[in-house]
Amino acid sequence: MEGAVFYWVFWAIWVYVTFILDRQNPYRLKLAGIVLIAIIFSNSHFTFGRFEVAWSGLFLLLFAYSFLANEKYRVIIYHSICSLIVSIAYVSFHLFEIFDPVWIIFKKEWMISIGMSCLTIVLQKKVKGRLVIALSGTMQGEFLTAYILNKLQIPYSIAGFAYLDVCSLITALLVCWSILENASSFLQSHFPFLERTRQKSS
Repeated sequence: MEGAVFYWVFWAIWVYVTFILDRQNPYRLKLAGIVLIAIIFSNSHFTFGRFEVAWSGLFLLLFAYSFLANEKYRVIIYHSICSLIVSIAYVSFHLFEIFDPVWIIFKKEWMISIGMSCLTIVLQKKVKGRLVIALSGTMQGEFLTAYILNKLQIPYSIAGFAYLDVCSLITALLVCWSILENASSFLQSHFPFLERTRQKSS
């Protein structure tokens, strides 16, 4: 069922941010607020010209942009370029899916989520930057996809539950990858005896 993955992942994120994340974290309230808003308005839409747009997707896009508001000019330009690359890749996937669906070898939501996650990992080093360009890039890709399909007389709802599922999968994959990247430093800081044991054995 479309939307199930989105609800599971976003509710898990909201619970973690609200009850487990350090209260001194400067992003805690902002993250909790935007995740809750995305859940509440996930089934609400508005019409913009010929396009139907989900409020949740628009909120996620504004959320991604807000993280760049206080960054330096050079950082904003680099993030914009990375976001554009993700957008082009996202649109290309959807167009290939329509015109040459034979290469979709397993569930398309997982294919596009893994592909976009790998791309953002290559483009950005920190999890914050990865999430920002993933959200902004895919949402920009949604608008561009809708525009192209509208020219072909193919109806397309921007940021519907299918997109929200992909968005939540990308978020989960990026967070899991970040945990794996930081696992060694976490173990060394919390279990220093493991490092001493390794040094003695060598």
